[in-house]
Amino acid sequence: MRKAVLGALIGAGLVIVAAAAAPERSDVLGPRAAAPSVAVGGELLALSTTVGDKYQQLTVIDPKAKVISVYHVELATGSVKLCCVRNIHWDLQMMHFNGDNPLPREIQSLLEPR
Repeated sequence: MRKAVLGALIGAGLVIVAAAAAPERSDVLGPRAAAPSVAVGGELLALSTTVGDKYQQLTVIDPKAKVISVYHVELATGSVKLCCVRNIHWDLQMMHFNGDNPLPREIQSLLEPR
């Protein structure tokens, strides 16, 4: 299952890269959001996209540690804000889930033998 999730993350990254390479659509259809970019270096996967005209969102994924971090970089000032860090190890142990609770600690207590 872990390999499947890692494969899905890499596949999603490839889809994002392909979408970024697609030709821009006409302004008649509305403004195009900034296309995300993907960088793979060492053991980390980084996804970057501009959100509106206020900040750039950087998502860093460590597949070995199973951790996702999200940062916002203010375009005007360059200041960096850590928005979220989440260890997804216990998330990946679930067979089905649809919502924002339970937290990973609660998932861990449900899955570990008593």
